[in-house]
Amino acid sequence: MDHRFQWTGFDKKRLFYTQGDYGLWQCSKHCHQETYDNEETVKAMVEAQGFNIGEDGALLPPVTEAGKTDFSRLKMVVPSKLLPHCPICGEPMSMNLRADHTFVEDEGWHKAAERYHDFLRRHRGLHTVFLDLGCGSNTPGIFKYPFWQMTAEQEKAVYACINLGEAYAPMELGQKAMCIDGDIGQVLDKLSV
Repeated sequence: MDHRFQWTGFDKKRLFYTQGDYGLWQCSKHCHQETYDNEETVKAMVEAQGFNIGEDGALLPPVTEAGKTDFSRLKMVVPSKLLPHCPICGEPMSMNLRADHTFVEDEGWHKAAERYHDFLRRHRGLHTVFLDLGCGSNTPGIFKYPFWQMTAEQEKAVYACINLGEAYAPMELGQKAMCIDGDIGQVLDKLSV
């Protein structure tokens, strides 16, 4: 989902990528608490493989002079000169994803966390839907468990979950939980009809 909301015009300051952001790199060795935008380098990597990037951001394979797709011209290799390295220690960069103890929570992450917690404080006690779209069991302590707890504590709160194979909630939430076991895209398509 990274950046999909932003691409539709949603204000970035209203988002909190608590688990990280595919649009950012960080040092793989965690030598410092800073992230780096990777858009231009990723575009260069894609283009170096032979793809074009459409105005809408779609990847377009090369075409022949006759206008037919020509997958044989794709290299599927990124030139080593485009591989990012940490400007501090020189080690390879990695995606800014909460995978282990090396996850970087930079200044932007902390500001977003403050905005998120402020939003929760300001809306406590109001009609609230804690919407869980595909939160699995990898790190349930980040979203799923807090959403359940806030739903249980707040009289006007509801927990709604759409998740293929992992749509569940504690029985204690009773009527305050709605879980749909299904593909998120298909469910949302049916709801929008």
